[in-house]
Amino acid sequence: MSRFINPFTDVGFKKIFGQEIDKDLLIEFLNDLLVGEKAIKDITFLDKELLPEFMGDRGVIYDIYCTTEKGEHFIVEMQNRQQINFRERALFYLSHTVARQGEKGMDWQFGLKAVYGVFFMNFRLEDIPHKLRTDVILADRETNEQFSDKLRFIFIELPSFTKEEEECETDFERWIYVLKNMETLKRLPFKARKSVFERLEKIVDIASLTKEEREKYDESIKVYRDNLAVLGYAEQKGRKEGEARGLTKGRAEGLKETQLKIARNLKAKGLASDLISEVTGLSAGEIEKL
Repeated sequence: MSRFINPFTDVGFKKIFGQEIDKDLLIEFLNDLLVGEKAIKDITFLDKELLPEFMGDRGVIYDIYCTTEKGEHFIVEMQNRQQINFRERALFYLSHTVARQGEKGMDWQFGLKAVYGVFFMNFRLEDIPHKLRTDVILADRETNEQFSDKLRFIFIELPSFTKEEEECETDFERWIYVLKNMETLKRLPFKARKSVFERLEKIVDIASLTKEEREKYDESIKVYRDNLAVLGYAEQKGRKEGEARGLTKGRAEGLKETQLKIARNLKAKGLASDLISEVTGLSAGEIEKL
């Protein structure tokens, strides 16, 4: 049995990064992420309802929305499965937060606060070189000089991190090692080097959870595993049937039949329509007709 919580579940992720009482953990992580750039002293958690909703978010995406003492916005997100147009979704997500800063009246002069998106991904981004961290900024294409510091994307590709404990060189890498391996660790490393890991160990110890917290965590683990199992099955089945039928024009109808068949099975299992849409690629309208 695991000693520590799984940080890739809804309850686990928010236990670490989403509690007001333990917000120093998120502050430490963000400062280690942006070391040499800025020093965040305090954050305020904001209502997630201020953010737009997206198809397929439930069960696979968990996010934290906060601002710093300087008014900068941070969206810290965990996603366990690839999503169609994921980068475009991230762009829309952050742009929405930028646009919300607009004020009515003649006096406002577009004094925007920076918006950062930090995306933990349990998958690899497509069509770009695979690496642990991808930083995206607004910059001049020719000179590479930063054009504006008001929009920043930081994608953390967890499968690309393969270092062992003794190979971690920075505090950021130590955070990633702990998060990626937490559920299998018997103790948290790096406590002698950085006190935040000693505090983290106490917070993520399953034995320290209250009865209510444990019940919520157990349910969160079930949802996490069920979603991964269902998504994995659907992807594998769709891939095999798609390969068998081929993707030529003459066989496209066969692939469509496979999508509909998988959607019917998932719907019968009670899976939400938005998640079925993400898995199969079918529209909400097509799923409703089944």
